[in-house]
Amino acid sequence: MNHGVATLRTSLMLGAGLCFLLSAEVPALCASSGVQLIQKEDRVRVELNGQLFTEYYFTNVPRPYLYPLLGPGNLPMTRDWPMKPDTTEEHDHPHHRSFWFAHGSVNGTDLWSEGKDSGKTIHNGFLEVSSGTKTGVIQTRNTWVTKEGTALCTDERTITFHVPGPNDERIVDFQITLKPQQGDLTLGDTKEGTMAIRLAETMRLKGKVGKGHIINSEGQKDDATWGKRAKWCDYYGPVGDQTIGVAIFDTPSNPRYPTWWHVRDYGLFAANPFGQHDFESLKDKTAGNLVIPAGKSATFRYRFILHKGDEKAGKISEAYDSYVKGKK
Repeated sequence: MNHGVATLRTSLMLGAGLCFLLSAEVPALCASSGVQLIQKEDRVRVELNGQLFTEYYFTNVPRPYLYPLLGPGNLPMTRDWPMKPDTTEEHDHPHHRSFWFAHGSVNGTDLWSEGKDSGKTIHNGFLEVSSGTKTGVIQTRNTWVTKEGTALCTDERTITFHVPGPNDERIVDFQITLKPQQGDLTLGDTKEGTMAIRLAETMRLKGKVGKGHIINSEGQKDDATWGKRAKWCDYYGPVGDQTIGVAIFDTPSNPRYPTWWHVRDYGLFAANPFGQHDFESLKDKTAGNLVIPAGKSATFRYRFILHKGDEKAGKISEAYDSYVKGKK
């Protein structure tokens, strides 16, 4: 190696911010810094500082999803089933695939479940797959269809992955814009939705190994958080010998902010702005319908923070305030 390349190698080792100097002679030096996205035939692998964080599955699936979801210390925060069929975890709710966005009534079609009458979300293509020293981005276009294949709406989603913070916290930003395809689009009033993750069994409130807890921005805890409106919600519990948690932030620009939370003691954790009659025990089963007129669109934005400890250790309230200020 000549002196110039040796100097470049030394410079590159001093900081990921110098990775733009990369040459053919030193391509691997920066491969382990920042957020790296590696596109494969059926998924996109997401690495944080050279280690697997998650993978975005988009081919031959009922809907795109992220799996696994590795939190601080690379601890698994979502359950393995049904992605791994031989796991000893409880085999309930096969449509709870780690990290996903879907809804149970879209012009009357169920896109939340995976039954014989359920619709699907079809991946149409990537608009962007980009790595970076601070963030990486997956942007896709998808079509929501009935079981017969009739298009209900399209979505454009952007998932932004951030490098780990000083306490190894991991941040994911999820944005999705829905556009009707057959006249008006009605997102029906049902608790079955919408922006969701399914947590590891030890993090859940109840069950053979569940030792977790839930708290929201209003101070409500555990079972009392179900069906309540809140700006953020946090679900935490043990994985191995560590306590870790995940917070989901609703965004003030979202329709019906602050959202209702479909958060269950068995590990389902979902923000759902459409299930009003379920959450508030209303007789009108259409009270929570949201209609997106033909030619219009609706955009939803959420932030996920995977953190150490409970919501206090993760400084979730302070992080939410900072997040909201950045959205003004």
